[in-house]
Amino acid sequence: MTEKKLFKTADGTFSLALENHKETYHSRHGALQESRYVYIEKGLAHWKENNPKAIECRVFEMGFGTGLNALLAADFAHQYTFPVYFETVENDPLISEVHGQLGYTALFPLLGSEKDRRELLQNAWDRELQFSTYFNCFKKQQDYYQWESQSEFNLIFYDAFGAHAQSEMWEEEALQIAVAKLKKGGVWVSYCAKGSVRRALQSLGLEVERLPGPPGKREMLRATKL
Repeated sequence: MTEKKLFKTADGTFSLALENHKETYHSRHGALQESRYVYIEKGLAHWKENNPKAIECRVFEMGFGTGLNALLAADFAHQYTFPVYFETVENDPLISEVHGQLGYTALFPLLGSEKDRRELLQNAWDRELQFSTYFNCFKKQQDYYQWESQSEFNLIFYDAFGAHAQSEMWEEEALQIAVAKLKKGGVWVSYCAKGSVRRALQSLGLEVERLPGPPGKREMLRATKL
């Protein structure tokens, strides 16, 4: 098992480093800042703005990780009273002690109760969780390559580790699994900016944009299924 080391990022929030792979769960420039910018501002908010008549957004996150993106999506759903269904897959969930050290539940004091936030992050695996009126979550503990879903999705948060740590997750075969479940007009978004990933997404029929990245990163990718 890869050792995970807690560290504080530049915006004051915590993340984890994989010591054996020289990889981190979030940018050292700011965990909360990066996740909010990439997946909410350039993902969920962008999709909602471009689909003003939509009554729900169905989100799939490749890699639940620390759960920060799920909390941010739930916070967005509550802020805009806009229903979000959030499905995710993770084969190596963090233990409760690590979630406690990260302290993410304290970042969202108005989002349900502390108990509810802990349940969303630490428990509720392999069953649908009705977190609130506006946020349903289904966390599946399994390998991404075995993932199956009855849903199609409006938005994909693709949040694998970097290519030097998980190169296979950025190849066309892996990308295709999520893209196949993306509805026409749906959006794929990631912090990644690799040219090979951009070309793979284009070959899968997506229109790809290179956007300014979060602090510390020059570019990121967003793609729309034509």
